[in-house]
Amino acid sequence: MNRKYLVILGDGMADRPLDSLDGMTPLMVANKPNIDWLASHGEIGLCHTIPDGMKPGSDVANLSVIGYDPLVYYTGRSPLEAMSIGVDFSPIDVTYRCNLVTISSEPDIKDTTLVDYSAGEISTEEAESLIQSLKDAFDSDTLAFYRGVSYRHCLLLRKAKEGAILTPPHDITGKKVAEYLPDGTNSELLYDLMRKARAILESHPINKERVRLGKNPANCIWLWGEGRKPNLTEFAQKTGLKGAMISAVDLLKGIGKVSGMTVYDVEGATGTIHTNFDGKANACIDAFESGHDYVYMHLEAPDECGHQGDLEGKIKSIELIDDKIVAPILKYLSSQPAPYTILVCPDHPTPISIRTHSADAIPYIIYRSDVEIDTGLKYDEYSATSTLNVLPHGYDLISKMLGEEV
Repeated sequence: MNRKYLVILGDGMADRPLDSLDGMTPLMVANKPNIDWLASHGEIGLCHTIPDGMKPGSDVANLSVIGYDPLVYYTGRSPLEAMSIGVDFSPIDVTYRCNLVTISSEPDIKDTTLVDYSAGEISTEEAESLIQSLKDAFDSDTLAFYRGVSYRHCLLLRKAKEGAILTPPHDITGKKVAEYLPDGTNSELLYDLMRKARAILESHPINKERVRLGKNPANCIWLWGEGRKPNLTEFAQKTGLKGAMISAVDLLKGIGKVSGMTVYDVEGATGTIHTNFDGKANACIDAFESGHDYVYMHLEAPDECGHQGDLEGKIKSIELIDDKIVAPILKYLSSQPAPYTILVCPDHPTPISIRTHSADAIPYIIYRSDVEIDTGLKYDEYSATSTLNVLPHGYDLISKMLGEEV
C-alpha cells in the first residue's frame, strides 16, 4: 500500500515579531487548530530554503522545497512561468516576467513612484485586453508578449543575450523607480518598451474605466526575472513518486510542467485571499484518488498580503488555509487505508514589516500518520526555533519526508 505525500506550502506565511502583535507573528496569533495539531504530533523545526548568495524569490525557494538544488537547476524565474502559459521558446531565447503595474503620473518614468506592483490585482479578463494591445503594437520576429494570470505576464526575446540588471516590483512599492530601471544587457530595449507601453496603457479604455471607479490603473509594465529555458530532472525519476501540482501561479505550474508533474487548473484560483480554496482542496483529493503519490499544494495568499502590508489579511489567509485546505484533506487522508506524510511550510518569509521576501529560515512540520509523537508544540517561528532542529537546505525537506538520512 503506497504511502501518500502532501506538501501544504503557504507562500510567505512566516514572518518576524511585530510590535502591533505584542512581539508575536501572524502564525502565532492565527487560529489554526488543524495545523497546530499536526505540529504537536509531528517533527517541527527550521529549514534554510535560500542558498547563500541567491535572492529569496519564490522561484528559488519553491524549487528548493520540491527537491531541486537551485544552485544546480535554477535558470531564472520567467522561463518557468513562460512554460506554464505555453510559450514556445528555445534555449537561445530569453524571457522576462512582465508585471502590469501602477506608477505615479509624472510625465517622465524616471520621476515616477511604483504605486502598486499588481495594478490593484487586476482581473485576468481586463489584463487580456491590455496585453493584446501590447502584442498588436510590439510583437515581431524578435519579441513577443504573452498573457498570463492577473498582473503576471511574459515577454520573450528571441536569440537574445542575458545580463540585464532588474528588480522585482514588489521590492520597491512606494519607492521612486529611477534607480531600479533596467540596466545592463538589453536595458535600452526593455526601458523603451516600458516607456512606449505606458503611452498605450494610459489611454486604454479599461484603464480609463478603472480610474473612474477609483481603482489602480495598469498604466505601465515592469520587466524582471530574466532567464533561459530550464532543464529539470523528472520528479518521478528523482523520487519514484507520481506527483501533482496545484497552484494558481504560473511559476509553480511551470515548475510542475517542467518536472513532469500533473498540473491541475482550478477554476476560480486567483493566487489571492479570494481564491477558490474549496476547489483546491477538492483537486488535491482528486489527485490522490487518481493515483498520485505526491501532491504539492501551493497557496499564494499569505505572500500577497505580506507584500501589501496587510496584517489582517495575512492572519486571515493562514486561518483559511487551515480551515479550507488542511481540515478537509486531513479528514480525507485519515479515512484512507494508506499511511501518509504531510509537510507544512512556507517557501520563504514575507515579513509585514518589510513587505518583501527575506532569506530567514522557515518553520516546517513533517507529520507521519503512523508515527506516534506528542510534542505539545504549536506551529510558529518560536516553536520551530525551540526544537533546535535545523535543516541546512530546502531540498532536505523532501529527503526527510521520504525517510532518507539528512
